[in-house]
Amino acid sequence: MTDVQSPPDAPTDSPSDPNGKRGLRDRIDTTNAITLPLLAFISALVIGTIVIAFSDIDKLQDGDFGGILTTIKDAYLALPDGAFNGWRPINETIVSTTPLLLAGLAVAITFRAGLFNIGGTGQMLVGGMCSVYVGFSMNGPSIIQIPLAVGAGMLGGIIWGIIPGILKARAGVHEVISTIMLNFIAGSLVLYFLKTDLFVREGRSDPISKLVTPEGTLPKLFAFLDRPELRAHIGFLFALAAAFFFWWLIEKTKLGFEIRAEGANSNAAQYAGMKPAFLIITSFAVAGGFAGLAGASEVLGTQGRATQGFAGDIGFDAIAVALLGRSTPVGTVLAALLFGALQAGGQRMQVETGVPVDLVLILRALIILFIAAPLLMKAIWRISAKGASSGPSFGGWGS
Repeated sequence: MTDVQSPPDAPTDSPSDPNGKRGLRDRIDTTNAITLPLLAFISALVIGTIVIAFSDIDKLQDGDFGGILTTIKDAYLALPDGAFNGWRPINETIVSTTPLLLAGLAVAITFRAGLFNIGGTGQMLVGGMCSVYVGFSMNGPSIIQIPLAVGAGMLGGIIWGIIPGILKARAGVHEVISTIMLNFIAGSLVLYFLKTDLFVREGRSDPISKLVTPEGTLPKLFAFLDRPELRAHIGFLFALAAAFFFWWLIEKTKLGFEIRAEGANSNAAQYAGMKPAFLIITSFAVAGGFAGLAGASEVLGTQGRATQGFAGDIGFDAIAVALLGRSTPVGTVLAALLFGALQAGGQRMQVETGVPVDLVLILRALIILFIAAPLLMKAIWRISAKGASSGPSFGGWGS
């Protein structure tokens, strides 16, 4: 009888390593919240060197490659120097980080629910207007006025955030469309109110609100140094507390588990007895609260009044912060700190090296490009495809 030979054992090691050891490309885990953002940041810096080199036309024409390398070195050293070397750089980094972190959390919470919140700007505007009204209409005491003003900002953001949640849950309106439209509506409402006697500052014809009273202004973070130019305020502590709350909500509560389940698979969550409509509305409500707090921190702390564009581009930059942070609490904090540091350090870089501050915008854009294209990162860094496509997922336009 002929023996039946068993098939050879299937290879268990990476085919790229004949000695049975896993290569570096197989050991890089792109599914965690650190590796892919770090690789994206390094890739952006590499391309940034090329941008700096080609922007220095005079040295290129003269063939002064040593001078170009010196400019690149000085520019990259000036970024951390302008962000962390001294009280004033640290102050400016915190000022830039605070609203970015809060607005980034507003985007991250909806990412975890499988939703896309582009309405951070509108939620900031409404929240900020509610806060500034309490801020200038009362005269203390601070222990009462500040919590009321901050709470009013959060409430305004929550109300504005619930609107796209209800439209999504009850009428099937895609959140991208509704949040973008609500941004325009909020901007128009701010302009309208800033022209009314209720808000407009005496003796001013331009749309600018009354000043927040000293009792309603957020205390300075570095008041003990007795340096008025240090603008950082306790809104930064509110932002860190919000990040902790985000972690607690997502990781330690039943509601957080259901939000994550909804984001992972809405049909499975519904089959398990969860209520998608409730989770969608709740996610947007929490997001609006975060964004409203960002608006409150700007008008009560940094600016001390409201203008038509006090929210700036923070609501859209927050999308980049949430993506870079992979929608995790720690990742979002680090991403906001990185973007805040780049913004603060960019000023020092331009003054000391002549490299335009626009380089910071290029770096930020490149980071997000690489985060959004993990397969491109796979090709650049020669990492395995396993987990390379992980990231926030969203429902389709008809979902």
